[in-house]
Amino acid sequence: MHPARPIPPGGRQPQRFAPPPANGHRVRYPSEDTVNFRVGLSELGPNKAKNLYHRLVRWKPRYRCMIVAYLLVLLPVGWFSEPYGGKLGWPLTIMWTWPLLNTLIGIRGIARTRKLIGESRARWSGDLLSVCEDALIVLVPTIGRHDIYPALERSILSYVAYLPRCFPRLRIDLLVEEGCEAGERIRRLAARSPLIRLVVIPRPYRTRHGTRFKARANHYAHELRIHQGENRDDVWVLHMDDDTGVGPDTANALARFIEEQYQAGPNAKHLAQGILSYPRECSVNRLTWLADAVRPADDIARFAAMTGSGTPRAGLHGELLLIRASIEATIGWDFGPNSIVEDAQFAMIFCRRYKRRSAWFGGRCYGASPATIRDFIRQRERWCWGLVELAFNRSVRLRHRAYLAYAVASWVAGPLQNVIVVLAVGALLSDPNTSPVCLVIVPLWALNMAYAIWMYWEGLRLNAGASLKGRRLWWEPVAVIALIPFFSIIEGIGGLRGFLKFVRRTENRFTVIAKPS
Repeated sequence: MHPARPIPPGGRQPQRFAPPPANGHRVRYPSEDTVNFRVGLSELGPNKAKNLYHRLVRWKPRYRCMIVAYLLVLLPVGWFSEPYGGKLGWPLTIMWTWPLLNTLIGIRGIARTRKLIGESRARWSGDLLSVCEDALIVLVPTIGRHDIYPALERSILSYVAYLPRCFPRLRIDLLVEEGCEAGERIRRLAARSPLIRLVVIPRPYRTRHGTRFKARANHYAHELRIHQGENRDDVWVLHMDDDTGVGPDTANALARFIEEQYQAGPNAKHLAQGILSYPRECSVNRLTWLADAVRPADDIARFAAMTGSGTPRAGLHGELLLIRASIEATIGWDFGPNSIVEDAQFAMIFCRRYKRRSAWFGGRCYGASPATIRDFIRQRERWCWGLVELAFNRSVRLRHRAYLAYAVASWVAGPLQNVIVVLAVGALLSDPNTSPVCLVIVPLWALNMAYAIWMYWEGLRLNAGASLKGRRLWWEPVAVIALIPFFSIIEGIGGLRGFLKFVRRTENRFTVIAKPS
């Protein structure tokens, strides 16, 4: 452990958080449409900026929507259900009951999230700024295309703006391929702050197992840290995507989590995952922004339950992923040429080697939804393709990938579970009866549906709270609930396409969609 420790909650009082003064002096950004929290705070002024910060740290997930949705689904479905199933009785009983395990895990995760947030508020004093003396390396790999650059710049500037307040020993490693398309622009960006180190991966670089894509870049940075002696307990690596920024709440949450590990002693955690949210201003397509409400909800439900319990069997995502450098050095990222979901594969290996050593924390990062429905489907296709590959990877123990296989099966079967598809099939069979084989199944269906409604409702609330206005527009809750059948279709199409590519043994490709600024 490093001898210089972060300021403990009960010790010397850290300085208070103070929003940037609204004095008319503004930092220059590439365009007026490049929105991040630095701009938001400077435009709102000290009082409103303080309200924005407090709104973020006061948030806590609610059960109310799920309870109301459960009753509204259970009563009419139970009333109109037949006492016997029709031609679709058994298929529907299996398909619509199948997600029950995900639902129960998600509900457990909501309870865990509420508990952890409550404990954190009791442990730390309000808006006091925590300063961490451990070193923090922010790792940002990017493909370096011109259409990616605006989002990359937004993200990098947010790290420079907010993280130094809590991390005096900070470095931002910007990881690019040699000869990348936007190389010159990225070099100019790196020159704007001494905190940024540009790391160029040589074209001839190969890992021992022939790993490609983002995992290859991560492994290069991993080997570089080992070579430079940075694989120590007092060094943490924060993995971020090139379109995902941070805010003042992020830095404070990270610093507090690391301090808590000092207090935990031999029970300290080595890995943690936060919340990925989508501010309205960072998304150019309102439809995909509404569809992505499901992602932060998943972070505070299933991921909070799994990663927060110490064993990330649900996988991880590559944003706001904090790993102790000494632990990452024992695993690395050399997973072979077929790895396109390197974060999930890292999670499976971590489960085996470091049981009960992962955690969840309430910090947020701020990303952008895909610009088009086509990009949305392509993004989901890559994820499912890689996860199916991982679910069948025999080098990972079956008990560690069993839940992942179950979750992916639910995803791939999504189009068949869609209520519109079911009604259409019933019409073709001249049998509109959608009742289960036994009425006792109806409450389970209602619970699954209520949980799905909660995910979009609470995810929208979380994303709207991360936006500058801080609230949902009047029509957004209605729209996000009404569009759930459509969202489940496009999610399922992406998953099904990924599964078919796995079945056909198509050569793996790491699809990188354009990132809105």
